[in-house]
Amino acid sequence: MKVLQINVVYKKGSTGKITYELATNLKRNGHEAIICYGRGKRVREEDVYKTASEVFSKVRKKISELTGMHYNKCLFPTFKLIHIIKREQPDIVHIQCINGYFVNIYQFITFLKKSKIPTVLTLHAEFMYTANCPHALECNQWIDGCKKCESSYPRAEKSYRKMKKAFRGFDKLHVVSVSNWLMDRAKRSSILSDFYHETIPNGVDTDVFHYRTLEEINDEIKSIFQGKTVLYVTPNFNDPIKGGNYVLTLAKRMPEIRFIIVGYNGTVTLPNNVVGIKHISDQVELSMYYSMADAVILTSQKETYSMIVVESLCCGAPVVGFFAGAPETIAIPTFSSFSIYADLDQLEDNLKQWLKQDINKVKISSIAVNQYSNQFMYEKYYELYKRMLINE
Repeated sequence: MKVLQINVVYKKGSTGKITYELATNLKRNGHEAIICYGRGKRVREEDVYKTASEVFSKVRKKISELTGMHYNKCLFPTFKLIHIIKREQPDIVHIQCINGYFVNIYQFITFLKKSKIPTVLTLHAEFMYTANCPHALECNQWIDGCKKCESSYPRAEKSYRKMKKAFRGFDKLHVVSVSNWLMDRAKRSSILSDFYHETIPNGVDTDVFHYRTLEEINDEIKSIFQGKTVLYVTPNFNDPIKGGNYVLTLAKRMPEIRFIIVGYNGTVTLPNNVVGIKHISDQVELSMYYSMADAVILTSQKETYSMIVVESLCCGAPVVGFFAGAPETIAIPTFSSFSIYADLDQLEDNLKQWLKQDINKVKISSIAVNQYSNQFMYEKYYELYKRMLINE
């Protein structure tokens, strides 16, 4: 079969790596895999196409912030994407995450619907069924139709109408959510409620993310971990939804414990027991940090999945966090603890309980690797692709 995937990025970020892994597995098993992406550096690989320039997308983002319409326009990049699909004639089009100002979502969905192309829509965030925000948090307007939006979507009502119209009557669409929590919400939205839904968890490269012994970890990383150490990994420490402020407060309350923040881009002076690391692009290096940690904390307000939970457990580190939607549903209960959001007392108690234990990292890693592998994810998607083509 020939499968064409569309994602905002390629080979980087959680969705970019998932897109790459699915394509790699398809090719390994004798199928054709094509990738279209809109943001990041241009990659010179066969069957990989960048459909928008960075200058265009950045300008488009600024315009959308002024107009309040985030998923329209993008005439030429959308035309290019449609042209590639018409030329390649894929058996399946698989939409990953496409909210990066590189495609007119309404126009693109309408094209796929009218062309009767079997389409998989994977939900990594909420914007495809809210028609606006990627994280609806405690707002429920998206169920029947957004009206007045208190965030950065002043034309939310119009966006909702346009998204609902684009999807209406799309009889070749199958909706996949990366967690049961996300699927339950998607089913409630009037935009996607009429379609078939299922959950396929995101996979991780377990050749990279697995427990690494002290002999496999370099001395520089070992030197950072002194005594009991807690790891916090974030794509953006300044994002309030990620809750980085709770990590600093917790560190002040636990001065005898070392905290390491990977992804720290803040400006505040860190407590003496906190080490801030801007970014780790080397995934093997990141797996070493996970392997060394006595525990990993998650302080997000909401997550639709959480690759940090998966990567931590695959590397043998237990997870302690707030209830945030999906994380507590995808984590292995035996090796994780969650508490009410913003309840620092309970978070601290849970963390202390794990730090007291003699943790069997090899056992945690062994169980997690079997549960979260890319191979498992690929097999689930491949089964779905086959079912869709049989029903053609």
